[in-house]
Amino acid sequence: MDTLDHLAATLGPRNCLTSAEDMAPYAVDWRGAYRGLPRAVLRPASTEEVAAAVRACAAEGLAIVPAGGRTGLCGGAVVSDNGPPAVVMSLERMNRIRAVDARDFSLIAEAGCVIQTVQQAAAAVDRLFPLSWGAQGSAMVGGALSTNAGGIRTIRWGNARDLVLGLEVVLPDGRVLNDLRRVRKDNSGYALRHLFLGGEGTLGVITAAALRLVPALRRVETAFVAVPSPEAALDLLSRVMGSGAEVIAFELIIRECLRIVDRNGIGIRIPLPLDSPWYVMVELAAAHPSVPLRGMLEETLAEAAEAGEATDAALADSEAQRANFWRIREDYPDCARREGPAISTDTSVPVSAVPAFLGRVEKALSARWPEGRLQALGHAGDGNIHVSLGAPAGMDREAWTARAGEAEALVNAIAVDLGGSFSAEHGIGQSKRHAMATHKDPVALDVMRAVKAAIDPLGTMNPGKMLP
Repeated sequence: MDTLDHLAATLGPRNCLTSAEDMAPYAVDWRGAYRGLPRAVLRPASTEEVAAAVRACAAEGLAIVPAGGRTGLCGGAVVSDNGPPAVVMSLERMNRIRAVDARDFSLIAEAGCVIQTVQQAAAAVDRLFPLSWGAQGSAMVGGALSTNAGGIRTIRWGNARDLVLGLEVVLPDGRVLNDLRRVRKDNSGYALRHLFLGGEGTLGVITAAALRLVPALRRVETAFVAVPSPEAALDLLSRVMGSGAEVIAFELIIRECLRIVDRNGIGIRIPLPLDSPWYVMVELAAAHPSVPLRGMLEETLAEAAEAGEATDAALADSEAQRANFWRIREDYPDCARREGPAISTDTSVPVSAVPAFLGRVEKALSARWPEGRLQALGHAGDGNIHVSLGAPAGMDREAWTARAGEAEALVNAIAVDLGGSFSAEHGIGQSKRHAMATHKDPVALDVMRAVKAAIDPLGTMNPGKMLP
């Protein structure tokens, strides 16, 4: 029996897609930057079906590209167009919440669960799953964990890997590694889950995860603040961190990004005049309703204004206003796409180095490409700043990439020079393999290649991704 016939018999014909029309959505990444047509798209519904499909592919030397919500920005869930014959394994049908334990502050979700579904399952038992970013309504657990997704609340609860207690993974030979234990302390050898968290499917297919929950938030206060500079923003961050309130988000946004949202956003209102070069969004929260967050925030902002750290501020007076504030930040990627092409980066530096990083980047980019438009926003509270260089009006993506494609390497080099990283929360995929070769410590690369060779000796798991 042909391999694809065997897979169709195992998964059912409707879950082994082979027509170009059916596979088209799985053959391109979210940005439209990477395309690759797989031999088939597999849609297993259980761990047993994943394992059977992996064994069948391994027997024929057919590579496997795991996919979730396909919202990644680095081409990690798309078949490499110059790679070996491969199938896409979509986990979308594995979308069950297997267990929720409010007393244990944990739940077990399958890889195809949408992040927002996990958040809702936690809320139903008066808990919070704190991982949060703009794509949470379509991104799935498996993809989020495979790329170690970050988001707006890393400052308080960390990245995806910090919220994982255990994993279930199908290995390249079809064996199932069941490490779904929900214990907080376990010193029984290597913490194997961390090989797969951030592994981008190059070592196995994540099928389920035991996730950590936290207390539900009873009070939330959000402010949109004008600041004169990134230095002032960091002074404000120190001030709110020392106010006694729990800071769960601190976002820095350059004025150009707000102008892009103002031009391209639908039903979004910018809450302050755009007469400041930089803005900050700060959110405080508490698990108890009696915590006087509003007063703490107002007092802190008044002190910041007196110290010259803030020049204007708007506080959300309702949940609708708060949602509008966050739409500015979360809808920005779509607004930027409508605005026009840009050379994008995903860098991080130590929090204290954010002003120096932005200063060096602005100077270097404006000297080399004065016609470009600096766009910068991100999670200043954890040092992850997304810098983009927008094309001048009327220039298409191909022309701008040919003209200013080296901007990414320049920004990456500045971040690494300041003790940072060229990949903060989006992963490596296909787009950052060159940066891995340039900036990753050679010894670290040797260790990573040794791990890959030991677990995936045939090299069938997501080939052409991450490792240069």
